Amino acid sequence: MMEPFAKLTSKVVVLSQANIDTDQIIPARFLTTTTREGLGDLAFYDWRYEDDGSAKPEAILNRIDPSEHRILLGGPNFACGSSREHAPWALLDYGFRAIISTEIADIFTSNALKNGLLPIVVSQDVWDDLAQNQDQPVSIDLENNQIQRGNAAPVGFKVEAFARQCMLDGVDTLGWLLAKDTQIAAFETTRNDTAPQRTAP
Repeated sequence: MMEPFAKLTSKVVVLSQANIDTDQIIPARFLTTTTREGLGDLAFYDWRYEDDGSAKPEAILNRIDPSEHRILLGGPNFACGSSREHAPWALLDYGFRAIISTEIADIFTSNALKNGLLPIVVSQDVWDDLAQNQDQPVSIDLENNQIQRGNAAPVGFKVEAFARQCMLDGVDTLGWLLAKDTQIAAFETTRNDTAPQRTAP
């Protein structure tokens, strides 16, 4: 089960660097864990902490309240690099529910959607407006596939239909299949009735 996503209103935090890769989001040395809990503390670790583990006071992610900044506005080609599910895990555990950029890596997009993190691609004009007004709350309406910012006209965005429905329902792929257990069992019964009996060789 995931937290359902219908509508999110939040401030944005801007990381405008181009080509932020998955090793910057969650360094490879932290990939030994198979659980998600605590990965938010490791998100962007090398940007946020000194070699001795002390926090860098100038790091933006150490200065904001994650509960008020649940939308990450990333630079172009966000989350490029190697495929690792830990990247969306870390972002979610930090507190983000949506990523907005002008370009988001395909593999990361797939991993994010499967884990309840919404990746949204927008035009450069929309990105610039969001970056220039980052203290202004932004509303993401997944039911209508729209972003609302201030008094500006809503901006539409695209999400793969099945992934969108899973996010609205708050289930991952396995959860969606389990919800269909009764129908699957009924289908299997009809198939078993008509299937030829197998005999041992």
